[in-house]
Amino acid sequence: MITLTDHLQQYIVIRRSFGYRLITPERVLRRFTEFADAQGISHVTSDLFLRWKDEFGSANNNTWSARLGMIRGFAQWLASIDPLTTVPPADLILGKARRTRPYIYTNEQVTAIVEEALKLPSGYGLRGLTCSTLFGLIAVTGLRVSEAIRLDDEDVDLDEAVVTVRRGKNGKSRFVPILPCTVSRLLLYRSERNRLVGNGTPGFFLFESGKRLTVSTAQYNFAQVCQKIGLRERVRFYKHGCGPRIHDLRHTFAVRTIVDWYRRGLDPDREMSKLSTYLGHAAPENTYWYIEAVPELLQLASKRAAHSMAKGGLK
Repeated sequence: MITLTDHLQQYIVIRRSFGYRLITPERVLRRFTEFADAQGISHVTSDLFLRWKDEFGSANNNTWSARLGMIRGFAQWLASIDPLTTVPPADLILGKARRTRPYIYTNEQVTAIVEEALKLPSGYGLRGLTCSTLFGLIAVTGLRVSEAIRLDDEDVDLDEAVVTVRRGKNGKSRFVPILPCTVSRLLLYRSERNRLVGNGTPGFFLFESGKRLTVSTAQYNFAQVCQKIGLRERVRFYKHGCGPRIHDLRHTFAVRTIVDWYRRGLDPDREMSKLSTYLGHAAPENTYWYIEAVPELLQLASKRAAHSMAKGGLK
């Protein structure tokens, strides 16, 4: 019988190949699998986790919530090769807030968002044009919404097909290349924007008042669009409601890019640092997070790692 500790050995090798150090998680996971082995159990379940929790020692809920996250990550990977494994629910132990799992839009949903945003009403139509172009740019570049709305006109170099992010997260700047189709769309937007409000304001994305959008304004308009196309339930009094977020356009860009690497047979380890730089992440670990957050990516990564291990490619 293959024990959970045997599976853990493979999991650790795979995770390290993704760039994780795994000092604390490895220690916690080894205690968990050793407990399971001693019980003669070879599948992860919620009941197993709770029994192990009773034996492991005292700790506050935040600590146990973090440990649950480690076990869930292991279980999510294991479930792809062991159908008897069940992933303990995230709310099994209530602790501090966790990173929200991304919503990955389909291509059809992104198209619907961009097209519906163009219909947003305003006096001269600039509201719809601005929101549609903004949402589209985030979808095809993975910019953060705060980075996109802070762009000045001079930051959008359509001759060189490069957008300059001067005030990214943590104060970092970077260059973001864009495709010819994106250049064409931004050229059309700039021309119509200048016709309606002139070019005396430094901001790139403007409303008819001549002022830039704010993050809250962008989120509000995005929520209204999503309600109209059925991605969020309609709510009274123009409230946002719950559902996919504008930031999920960035997540979708990252995930689709990584999926494409696997399907084209590219080396994700080599490409990941490029994507990390492109997205403006402080460290590649923040980009590797997508692999664990999205089941499709986790399955692709596991298959590649298993193939590499069979050929002796991972140590």
